[in-house]
This record gives sequence, C-alpha cells and structure tokens, in this order.
Amino acid sequence: MSADVEPATKQEEDRPQAPKAPDETGPESYGLPGKPLSRGPFLFGLVGGLGVLTAIALAQMIVASLSTIILIVVAMFLAVGLNPAVEALHRRGLARRGAISIVFAGVIVAFVLFGLAIVPPVSKQLTEFIDAVPGYITELSNHPTLRQLDQDYQILPQLRTFVTGTLGPSLATGIMGAGLVVLNGVFTTVTLLVLMLYFLGSLHTIKDYLLKLVPSSRRTRTRAITEEILRGIGGYVAGNVLISVIAGVVTWIFLSIAGVQYALALALVVALTDLIPLVGATIGAVLVTAVALLDSWPAGIACAIFFVAYQQVENYLIYPRVMKHSVNVTPAVTVIAALFGGALLGIVGALLAIPVAAAIALIIRELVLPHQDQA
Repeated sequence: MSADVEPATKQEEDRPQAPKAPDETGPESYGLPGKPLSRGPFLFGLVGGLGVLTAIALAQMIVASLSTIILIVVAMFLAVGLNPAVEALHRRGLARRGAISIVFAGVIVAFVLFGLAIVPPVSKQLTEFIDAVPGYITELSNHPTLRQLDQDYQILPQLRTFVTGTLGPSLATGIMGAGLVVLNGVFTTVTLLVLMLYFLGSLHTIKDYLLKLVPSSRRTRTRAITEEILRGIGGYVAGNVLISVIAGVVTWIFLSIAGVQYALALALVVALTDLIPLVGATIGAVLVTAVALLDSWPAGIACAIFFVAYQQVENYLIYPRVMKHSVNVTPAVTVIAALFGGALLGIVGALLAIPVAAAIALIIRELVLPHQDQA
C-alpha cells in the first residue's frame, strides 16, 4: 500500500503548483498591475506636450533663481579652494572643526581689512567734495563770463530751480538706491560666508554621499578622479588668491614709495581685479595709473612703467611657479573657457571657467579617451 502512495506523492510534487495568494501585508497587497496603456497618437502628443511644458517651467525657474545658483556655486568653489588649508592644519594634528574655525576666521579678517581700507578713503573724498561745493559755486558766480551769461540769459535762477526742483529729489532717490545696494551687498556677503562655511564643514559628507550613487564596481576609480578634480580646483582657487595677494602687496609697496594717495585702497583694487583671468591685471593697472595721473604726471608715468614690468614678472615667473601643481590647461583652452564663462555669467563665469575646463579635460582624458582606444 505504501508503494502505491509513494509514486502518487511524487506526482503531486512534480505537478505545477498554483500561485499562492499574495500576502496582505507584503508588497503585492496592492494587486496585480493592469495592462500597459495604449501608445496611441493622443497619448504620445500628451506626454510630449507635458515634457515641453515641464522643460519651459524648469528653464524659467533656473533663470529666476540664477543669482542664487551663482551664489551657491561661488560658495562651493571658495570652500573647495580653502579646503587645502584646512587639510594642512588637520595634518598637523588640529581637529577639523578647529582648522575650519581658523581658516574661516582668516577669511572674516580679510573681509574686515578690505572694508577698513576702502571705506575711509571713499568717505574722506566724499566729505571733501561736499565741503568744496560752496567754493565751486562761489568761483562760478564770480567768473566774468558766467556773470555776463547770467545777465543775458538768467542762468543762475534756472540753475537754482534745477537744483531745488530736479537735482535734489534725484540725489535723494540715488542716495536711497545706493543705500539699498550697500545693504544688498552686505546681505549677499554674509550669505556667501555662511554657505562657504557650511560647504567647508560638510565637504567630505557631500562627496561620500554623491559617490554612493556610483556603482560599487566603479566607485574606487570615480573617487580617485573626484579627488584629482577637487585638488585641481582647490589648487587653482588658492593659487589665484595667492597671486592676487602678491600683486596687491607689491603694488601697495610701490605706491607708498611713489607717494600716491590712497595707496592701500588702490592696491586692494589691483588685488581684486587680478583675480579676473586674462584682462584683470590690465584693468587694475589702467585704473591705478589713471588715478595716479590725476595726482601728478610723474607718478602716473612711474605707475605705467611699474605695471608693465610687474605683469611680465607675474606672467612668466610667479604664475607658472604657483599654478604648476593645480590645473593643467593649455593657453588656448584657457582663453576660450574664460571668454565663454564671461559671456555666460560675467566676471563670476570667467573666474570659474578655467577650473571647470580643467575638470572636463580630466574626465575626457580618464574616461572618454581610454574607451575610444579600446573600441
């Protein structure tokens, strides 16, 4: 009897089993999926139209928030540029938070010194101009030609009417607008510093999180390429700032020796404009030379000679030594990238274009070219 039951049991085991009922608490409790939607012309057009509308909405959102995006990108680049200093302090045994605090305090001190160097000369010149206005008016009133014109055409009454009725309200509106611009600049600077501090503190966390999105088989190589890109960007930002500081210090020493007024403020202008690729050093040189010419012709000529000589030293001696371990971009690519970046985002685009071009060149060299060689 047992021999008859055993084959029957085996046949039942070999027989296809009916699917089990889905577990009410499992992922299949929502039921079986239905038939795919019919891909007719109407559905195709509807999906395409929704895609176009979504693209337009995203483009408008990007354009509307472009200033915020630029602020975030600049803060990220500054954080990457300051990260080598943080890592250097961390390697010397200092905790990362302490290293970030020291570097951030240095940035704050730099901003404060910049304000202290710029604001007093501007305020002094504005005060001197306001105090000199009555004397200018008296000189104009006593001028023989102006007196004759006033007798013939009543110029002074018309001038008083223009000043009290048109120029005064316009100046008041302009002063209010200038105050709003200053407040906006202060708010933007504070926001930039806060974002930079956040990115500087969470740079490793952000990098590790983004690397988790890469397949594990490619994660090691992607990490190495990412580290190389960050090292190049950080080296470029830090090197560019160092070159600008050198230019500002040398200019300040020369202007102080030459006796040019507001030497420190003019040196800061040179340091800021020197950050701009290609034309920044020339812009700073022209501005400072023009101010020196207004002071005296010999000082202006001396400034022109100094800047011509210093730019040769910077281009052929300082720049190659500082940038030799940062970005590896040919001069032609540098010019093209700076032009495109300036056309897209102005000065900020020109500043960011060169490290971005270096990162793209590294990705092409490490990922695209090996794949093409194996094809």
